[in-house]
Amino acid sequence: MLTHIDENNRPKMVDVSQKDITKRVAKASGIIKMSKEAFEAVKNNTGKKGPVTQTAVVAAIMGAKKTSELIPMCHPLNILGVECDIMELSDVCAYKLFVTVAIDGKTGVEMEALTSVSIGLLTIYDMIKAIDKSMVITDIMLESKSGGKSGEYTRL
Repeated sequence: MLTHIDENNRPKMVDVSQKDITKRVAKASGIIKMSKEAFEAVKNNTGKKGPVTQTAVVAAIMGAKKTSELIPMCHPLNILGVECDIMELSDVCAYKLFVTVAIDGKTGVEMEALTSVSIGLLTIYDMIKAIDKSMVITDIMLESKSGGKSGEYTRL
Protein backbone atom coordinates (compact mmCIF):
# COMPACT_ATOMS: atom_id res chain seq x y z
CA MET A 1 0.00 0.00 0.00
CA LEU A 2 1.29 3.45 -0.89
CA THR A 3 1.54 5.59 2.24
CA HIS A 4 1.13 8.95 0.49
CA ILE A 5 -2.21 8.08 -1.20
CA ASP A 6 -5.50 7.89 0.70
CA GLU A 7 -8.46 5.53 0.09
CA ASN A 8 -9.83 7.98 -2.51
CA ASN A 9 -6.53 7.96 -4.42
CA ARG A 10 -5.67 11.51 -3.26
CA PRO A 11 -2.22 12.57 -2.07
CA LYS A 12 -1.76 12.82 1.68
CA MET A 13 0.98 13.48 4.17
CA VAL A 14 1.57 10.47 6.44
CA ASP A 15 0.36 10.92 10.02
CA VAL A 16 3.33 10.15 12.29
CA SER A 17 1.63 11.18 15.55
CA GLN A 18 1.51 7.61 16.90
CA LYS A 19 5.19 6.88 16.20
CA ASP A 20 7.82 6.92 18.93
CA ILE A 21 10.48 9.62 19.05
CA THR A 22 13.85 8.02 18.36
CA LYS A 23 17.33 9.17 17.42
CA ARG A 24 17.46 9.14 13.61
CA VAL A 25 20.55 9.67 11.49
CA ALA A 26 21.00 9.54 7.72
CA LYS A 27 24.17 9.88 5.65
CA ALA A 28 24.13 10.61 1.92
CA SER A 29 26.76 11.37 -0.71
CA GLY A 30 27.16 12.58 -4.26
CA ILE A 31 29.87 13.49 -6.75
CA ILE A 32 30.51 16.42 -9.08
CA LYS A 33 32.92 15.78 -11.94
CA MET A 34 34.62 18.65 -13.76
CA SER A 35 37.49 19.72 -15.94
CA LYS A 36 41.01 19.86 -14.56
CA GLU A 37 40.91 23.66 -14.76
CA ALA A 38 37.70 23.84 -12.73
CA PHE A 39 39.00 21.25 -10.24
CA GLU A 40 42.15 23.30 -9.65
CA ALA A 41 40.14 26.52 -9.27
CA VAL A 42 38.04 24.92 -6.52
CA LYS A 43 41.09 23.36 -4.86
CA ASN A 44 43.13 26.59 -4.92
CA ASN A 45 40.24 28.97 -4.13
CA THR A 46 40.78 30.93 -7.32
CA GLY A 47 37.16 30.98 -8.51
CA LYS A 48 35.66 34.43 -9.02
CA LYS A 49 32.68 33.77 -6.72
CA GLY A 50 34.67 33.05 -3.56
CA PRO A 51 35.49 29.95 -1.50
CA VAL A 52 33.59 27.17 -3.29
CA THR A 53 33.77 24.32 -0.81
CA GLN A 54 32.98 26.46 2.22
CA THR A 55 29.98 27.97 0.44
CA ALA A 56 28.83 24.51 -0.66
CA VAL A 57 28.88 23.31 2.95
CA VAL A 58 26.75 26.27 4.07
CA ALA A 59 24.35 25.61 1.18
CA ALA A 60 24.17 21.91 2.08
CA ILE A 61 23.22 22.79 5.66
CA MET A 62 20.57 25.20 4.41
CA GLY A 63 19.28 22.52 2.02
CA ALA A 64 18.77 20.08 4.89
CA LYS A 65 16.83 22.71 6.82
CA LYS A 66 14.59 23.59 3.84
CA THR A 67 13.77 20.05 2.67
CA SER A 68 10.13 20.09 3.78
CA GLU A 69 9.61 23.25 1.72
CA LEU A 70 10.96 21.54 -1.41
CA ILE A 71 9.70 17.94 -1.20
CA PRO A 72 5.88 17.96 -0.94
CA MET A 73 5.30 15.07 1.49
CA CYS A 74 8.26 15.66 3.83
CA HIS A 75 7.51 16.67 7.40
CA PRO A 76 9.21 19.77 8.86
CA LEU A 77 11.87 18.42 11.22
CA ASN A 78 13.80 19.84 14.14
CA ILE A 79 17.29 19.07 12.88
CA LEU A 80 19.84 18.62 15.66
CA GLY A 81 22.95 18.56 13.49
CA VAL A 82 24.31 18.52 9.96
CA GLU A 83 27.87 17.41 9.25
CA CYS A 84 29.48 17.83 5.84
CA ASP A 85 32.71 16.51 4.41
CA ILE A 86 34.09 17.14 0.93
CA MET A 87 36.63 14.70 -0.47
CA GLU A 88 38.91 15.54 -3.39
CA LEU A 89 38.95 12.86 -6.08
CA SER A 90 41.97 14.24 -7.91
CA ASP A 91 42.42 11.20 -10.16
CA VAL A 92 39.06 11.96 -11.85
CA CYS A 93 38.86 15.75 -11.24
CA ALA A 94 35.84 15.47 -8.98
CA TYR A 95 34.63 16.26 -5.49
CA LYS A 96 32.54 13.92 -3.36
CA LEU A 97 30.25 15.48 -0.77
CA PHE A 98 29.12 13.51 2.28
CA VAL A 99 26.35 14.83 4.53
CA THR A 100 25.08 13.38 7.81
CA VAL A 101 21.84 14.70 9.32
CA ALA A 102 20.60 13.86 12.82
CA ILE A 103 17.30 14.38 14.67
CA ASP A 104 15.29 13.08 17.57
CA GLY A 105 11.95 12.54 15.88
CA LYS A 106 9.10 10.43 14.58
CA THR A 107 10.18 10.21 10.93
CA GLY A 108 13.44 9.65 9.10
CA VAL A 109 15.94 12.16 7.76
CA GLU A 110 16.94 10.41 4.52
CA MET A 111 15.34 13.10 2.36
CA GLU A 112 17.10 15.85 4.30
CA ALA A 113 20.48 14.18 3.76
CA LEU A 114 19.82 13.59 0.04
CA THR A 115 18.51 17.13 -0.48
CA SER A 116 21.48 18.52 1.40
CA VAL A 117 23.94 16.71 -0.89
CA SER A 118 22.04 17.86 -3.98
CA ILE A 119 22.03 21.52 -2.92
CA GLY A 120 25.71 21.42 -1.93
CA LEU A 121 26.74 19.97 -5.30
CA LEU A 122 24.52 22.41 -7.19
CA THR A 123 26.24 25.23 -5.33
CA ILE A 124 29.64 23.99 -6.50
CA TYR A 125 28.26 23.91 -10.05
CA ASP A 126 26.89 27.45 -9.74
CA MET A 127 30.11 28.87 -8.35
CA ILE A 128 32.44 27.35 -10.94
CA LYS A 129 30.25 27.16 -14.07
CA ALA A 130 32.08 30.11 -15.62
CA ILE A 131 35.07 27.78 -16.00
CA ASP A 132 33.24 24.55 -16.88
CA LYS A 133 29.60 24.28 -17.94
CA SER A 134 29.99 20.57 -18.72
CA MET A 135 30.26 19.47 -15.07
CA VAL A 136 28.26 16.36 -14.17
CA ILE A 137 26.55 15.73 -10.84
CA THR A 138 26.25 12.00 -10.28
CA ASP A 139 25.84 9.16 -7.80
CA ILE A 140 23.65 10.93 -5.26
CA MET A 141 22.75 8.16 -2.82
CA LEU A 142 21.82 7.19 0.69
CA GLU A 143 24.91 5.73 2.39
CA SER A 144 23.28 4.75 5.68
CA LYS A 145 20.42 5.42 8.05
CA SER A 146 19.55 4.46 11.59
CA GLY A 147 16.58 4.79 13.88
CA GLY A 148 12.90 4.24 13.46
CA LYS A 149 10.82 1.13 12.83
CA SER A 150 12.76 0.03 9.72
CA GLY A 151 16.03 0.03 11.69
CA GLU A 152 19.54 0.15 10.28
CA TYR A 153 20.56 0.43 6.62
CA THR A 154 24.10 0.60 5.27
CA ARG A 155 24.96 0.59 1.58
CA LEU A 156 27.35 -2.22 0.78
